[in-house]
Amino acid sequence: MSPSVAKVKRLAAGLPPRYAYRSQIGRGAAAYVVLADDLEQNKQVAIKILRPEVATLIGEKRFRREIEILSRLQHPNILPFIDHGVTQAGSLFLVTPFFTGQTLRARLLKQRKLSVDDATAIANDVASALDYAHGHSLIHRDVKPANILLSEGGAIVADFGISRAMHVDQFAQITSSGVSLGTPEYMSPEQITGEIELDPRTDVYSLGCVAYEMLNGKPPFTGSTSVVFMAHRTQPPRPLRDIRPDIPAGIDEALMKALEKKRGERFVSAGELARAMSAAKS
Repeated sequence: MSPSVAKVKRLAAGLPPRYAYRSQIGRGAAAYVVLADDLEQNKQVAIKILRPEVATLIGEKRFRREIEILSRLQHPNILPFIDHGVTQAGSLFLVTPFFTGQTLRARLLKQRKLSVDDATAIANDVASALDYAHGHSLIHRDVKPANILLSEGGAIVADFGISRAMHVDQFAQITSSGVSLGTPEYMSPEQITGEIELDPRTDVYSLGCVAYEMLNGKPPFTGSTSVVFMAHRTQPPRPLRDIRPDIPAGIDEALMKALEKKRGERFVSAGELARAMSAAKS
């Protein structure tokens, strides 16, 4: 057994008796993800156990407050929460249904580029989830292919909880601790510069990056973190039609607008972006 697996098993051992650990199924900068049996509901669940450094950064009171707010979100395109709390060892955790489909990231690894119809359909579902959350004054802050789950019923947005709870007043506190508030390839310029007051247009920018990748095979900017950060702040993305001429001009224009450096020049809502993409392909 590797040290990392043993560590996760130790963390999972402190979960409430309701949950029986099965295996580790994922890991990220903020949390480990384990598969467990929910003995009360007789079903399998996914449990995110926050890394100790992240848990310390957030704090239990803030975590509980933010998750309680997020647990009120009821939308078909948002992955719901089942439970949350603190392990015996003091680790913060949250529980969601175990999703058996694939993520958009997994699909892109296999397929690389999607058709205009498929990319637009996914963007519409994600936009619907984001607009609903934005209507409740909640911003995701980490929209990316790994957080978009694909099912027969459409796309589902995951990880509102961690990204919401991790938002603190000082960006330096995050970067100095080695924990990112987002994923570099999908972060808006204002996230990168550490602006405190973010609004829905931050998620519009991230969705624009995701849509660009669905159609292009890679996000607008790639490379080292520093190179990507600088590009988000200073460089225009390459027009999609320069790479893939079959893309309708209107979709290219819509994504360029979503990826404007200045918030005031982007779409006001994710729905506006999705509607512009749909109108352009028809």
